Order: sequence, then structure tokens, then C-alpha cells
Amino acid sequence: MTLTTPAKAPTQEGRWRTLGLRADVRNLSLLGVLAVLIAVGGLTRPAEFLATSNLQLVLTQASVIGVVTVGMTFVITSGGIDLSVGAIVALASVWATTLATQEFGFAGILFTAVAVGLGCGLVNGVLVAYGGMVPFIATLAMLASARGLALQITDGKTQIVTVPSVLDLGVPDAYVLGIPPLVLVFAAVTGAGWLLLNRTTFGRRTIAVGGNPEAARLAGIDVRRQRLFLYLLSGLCCGIAAFLLVVLAGSGQNTNGNLYELDAIAAAIIGGTLLSGGRGTIVGSVLGVLVFTTITNIFALNNLQSDVQQIAKGAIIVAAVLVQRRTVRDGDG
Repeated sequence: MTLTTPAKAPTQEGRWRTLGLRADVRNLSLLGVLAVLIAVGGLTRPAEFLATSNLQLVLTQASVIGVVTVGMTFVITSGGIDLSVGAIVALASVWATTLATQEFGFAGILFTAVAVGLGCGLVNGVLVAYGGMVPFIATLAMLASARGLALQITDGKTQIVTVPSVLDLGVPDAYVLGIPPLVLVFAAVTGAGWLLLNRTTFGRRTIAVGGNPEAARLAGIDVRRQRLFLYLLSGLCCGIAAFLLVVLAGSGQNTNGNLYELDAIAAAIIGGTLLSGGRGTIVGSVLGVLVFTTITNIFALNNLQSDVQQIAKGAIIVAAVLVQRRTVRDGDG
């Protein structure tokens, strides 16, 4: 009589290896898309697109929304959403550029931007984690409130920055080996975000809460506290992004950060972060930001209308979500 050995169920280590392989494939695919976009830009506008100043501009513009996207990636990985990031950036930027704040110089502007971001993140976190509000509703309320307060502070006017030490960060003389300081900040935030998500207990708890909150609670994780910290982290990233935007624009406006929430969510999704939670990737999110920023730059250089640009972005988002659904279905099977 021949005995047959039952097939072994895939181990936890095997599952993680499979997810890691899929993440590598996604990142390589995004790198391929980025390479194609660079080729298109180089063929259509070679002199302008491949100029060092334009490449520096692309990276600088990606830095602001990129920092916001790092925070958004953590929130989405936990199964939440933050629709208020753009409004928080606007509020932090105008609060940091009032005449009273500018009297305290560089430190005053930076501190105010970060403090406002953290304050808004704290309100979001308390409402979601301890108030039991749905993240969509809580952050939507913050979006409306922050936009209204930003408009009230500025009275619809642009607030010009007059602090030389802040403005000097945006000039070519401040570049380090040809790299703008804003890009260096973005790289630092990205590196810190990657380490936090992939190499710390905080990151593992974030993934666990997004995958199954009840199982995470039974495993001893304080789900409410974790969610509070995640919205604080998102607010911190918004505060940093607001300061970078102040440096880049040299002013504060209530219209700053318009549609940042959609760009950040889209970049995270096409990078491989599951909108339902339980899986997130900082590297993929950053690549998603670079893809969108490059598309915007190519369209601008070729004088194409913004509506076509939005259609292209929408098509990319739909394609990314469809790929995600297929990946999840194959993984379940």
C-alpha cells in the first residue's frame, strides 16, 4: 500500500517571500513606466526635459507631495484614509507665514508648520481612534475646517515670506552636489518611513491593524493608540510638506495643497499599497509620486491641457487598482 503525504500548507515565511517577490515585480514595473516617461520626455522635448534645471524641478516638486504620500501610505496600510492632508498643508503653510510667525525667523516658521500639522493629525486621530468616527467622515470634516480656517487667516490674500534664511533654501547656491535641499529632506523622510514600516514593531503593528483589527487586538496590540499615532504621523508629514512648500513658493496661500489628498492616495495605490489595508510599500509610493510628477512635467513642457493630464492619471489609477485586485485574488487562491 502506497502512502501519500499531504501537501504542506504554505508557511508564514513562504507567504512573506511571495509578497516580497510581488513587491519587487511591482517596483520594477513602476521603474519601467518611469523609464518610458523619461524616454517620451526626452524625445518630445529633449532640450527642455533633459536639462539639469528641469530634472531638479521635477524632483523638487515631487518632494512636497512625496512627503505627504509617505504619511498617507502608513494610514492606508492601517486600513484608514486621510482626505484632509491637502487642507492641513494649506493651513500649516499660511499659519507659518503670518507676520507674527515670521518675526521668529526660520525656527518659528518651521516649528509652526510642524506644530499645526501635528495638531490637525491629533484631532483626526482622536476622532477616529477614540471617537469611533469613520475615517472618511472625520478627515472630510477636517478638510472643510482646515480650508475654512486657512481662508480666514489669509483673507484670500497671499502671504509673502520675508525671512532670508528660509528663501535661501530654494536658490541654486544652497544645492548640495547639485541636489536641492528639499529633495534631501524628501529622501530623509522616505528613508525614515521605510525603516519605520519595515524594520520596527510600529510597522508590524500597522500592517496587523490594517490586515485584521480584531486579530491585532486579541494579539495584544492597542489598536486605538496605534491609529492615533498613525494620524499623528500623517499630520507630521503634512507639516514638513507645508514648510517645503513655503520654501518652494516663497509664500503661504489658502489654496496650497489643492488635491494633494487625491495625488497622495493615487501614488500610494499605484505603488502597491492596498486601499483595504494590510499591505504598504514606501518605495512603491515614492515611485508612484515620481511617475505622476513626471507626467505633469511632460504635459506642461508640451503645452497639453490639464484635462488630458487628469484623464491620463485616472487611467493609470484604474489600471493599478485592477492589477491589485488580480494580485490579491491570486494570493488568496
